[in-house]
Formats: sequence, structure tokens, C-alpha cells
Amino acid sequence: MLAPRLCLANADAAPAESIIDVHEHTHYHGRTDDELVAHQKTMGATLTVLLPAGSPVNRPSTHEGKSNGLQAGCYGNESVVNLAKAHPQEFLFFANEVPDLPEARAELEKYLKLGGRGIGEQKFGVDCDSIYIERVAELAQEHGVPVLLHFQHETFNLHIERFHKVLEKFPGVNFIGHAQTWWANIDKNHVDQTVLYPKGKVTPGGITDRLLGDYPNMFGDCSAGSGLNALTRDGDFTPGFLERHQNKLVFGSDCEDAVGSGEKCQGAQIIAAIRRFAPNKAIERKILYENAKKLLKL
Repeated sequence: MLAPRLCLANADAAPAESIIDVHEHTHYHGRTDDELVAHQKTMGATLTVLLPAGSPVNRPSTHEGKSNGLQAGCYGNESVVNLAKAHPQEFLFFANEVPDLPEARAELEKYLKLGGRGIGEQKFGVDCDSIYIERVAELAQEHGVPVLLHFQHETFNLHIERFHKVLEKFPGVNFIGHAQTWWANIDKNHVDQTVLYPKGKVTPGGITDRLLGDYPNMFGDCSAGSGLNALTRDGDFTPGFLERHQNKLVFGSDCEDAVGSGEKCQGAQIIAAIRRFAPNKAIERKILYENAKKLLKL
């Protein structure tokens, strides 16, 4: 196992380094905008991407309404636009909509034209290679923006083992993978897909490892408990994984707390894990900043 690199003893004495957080939400389980702004500053994010929910509708793709608000009470497109306008130096926004709605294309395009930097978080109960995801990809291709998807077995963006078909059909679109099933499948030996937060040793060569390695347009978002679990479950595996995919990984927090530091903030823990396991400073900076800057065309 590679020895963890030491952090500066007095962080206050060092200049703050830019960090791009590609994954946050407004009204996450009731958190206010002011709390979100304060959270990001405390955590150290200098630029944050706000991911809106889709329209609240009752249909199979939202599990008859149970998945409205991204299952977390998150607000939609208008909310993220308003916060980004109020803090233009600190926030960007994506556009989002339930992909199988007839008006999905028009809604997405409306907010992309208003300055949306991508599409997502796509977190709906459709097959990941369905016509609905292909329509999202077509629009992303037209506007030159990435698509961020939440992969969760039997719940959201189903059948990750088939996602290579979408990557092959849309080589000019950058896709960002996220969530439980995405991160569980770094392990070649991950067989039981119902296990969403696997523990223990990781064998390279899982579905996610291969997608990142084989497809130039596939990226990984390190956010949430699933990303933190993947980074910390096997300290012998992680440095090599970060080195192997150093140009394909981006930092996201997906935090719901209003603290921004310590054990209550998973984003702060993810930043610490990336700094701990990155084999060198250059790789750390790519994951915390440079890769997202390129993806978002900043």
C-alpha cells in the first residue's frame, strides 16, 4: 500500500487551491440556499455545479412520484438558475428533466440556452440504453455538453452492463457516471448487484474500471457515500485506480449537510480521501480541479 501523503500542518498559511464540485443540489432535504453557499465555502469548493431535479410527475420513470426531487426533496431548473445568477462566481448549473416526458427535449434545451453547462443528474427509472437516454445524448451532442447519470441497480438507469452501447453510439458526448452501482462495479468480482455498498478488497477490471479505461467519453464522479466507499474500501487498490484514470475522474460532494467539514460532511471526507490516496500532487489537482475544468469547457 502506498503511504499517504502528508497535508500541510497549517492549512491557513497556504493559499487556497481551486476545487470544482460537480455535484450539488438546491433544497437538498430542506437545506436553504444560504446554508448551501456557506457549506461549499467551508468545504473548500471554489466553483460548484448545481444539479436540478426534473418536473414532479407520477409515472413509472419516477416510481409513481417517489423519485420526484431526485428522492431528496431537491428543487428543479428554476431554482439552480436563480442561485447561480445570485452567485455567478461560485455556481454553474446543469439542466434536467424526466427523460421520457414528451416535453423533455424542450425543457432541457430551454435551460441549456440559458447557460446550462450539462444535463443531469439523470436519476430516473429507465434503462440506461433506452431511447430516452439516447434522446438526452442527442441533445447533449448538439449543445456540446456532458451528461451526468446516477446508476442504481433496479432503480435508476438500469442495466449498466449495456451502457457501452450508448458510449459507442455517441462517441462525441462525454458521460459522467455516479452512484451505487457505478462505484460498486470498480471490482471485477462484484457479482451480486443488489449489494450497493460493497466492502473489502477490490480486483481491477470491473465494469466501471473497463468503461473508464476503454471509452474516452466516459468519466467518473467521486461524489456521495458510494464514491467515498469506493475510494476508502481498499487502500491498496485506490492509488492505482486514481493513477490509471487520472484524466477521467472528477470531484463531487453530493452533500446534504449544512456543516461543510468533519465527519458530518461526506464532501470534505472525499476531498481528504483523494488527497490521501492520489499518488502525487499532479493527479490530485486533476481530480479536484483540472478534469472538471476541461469537461465543463471553462
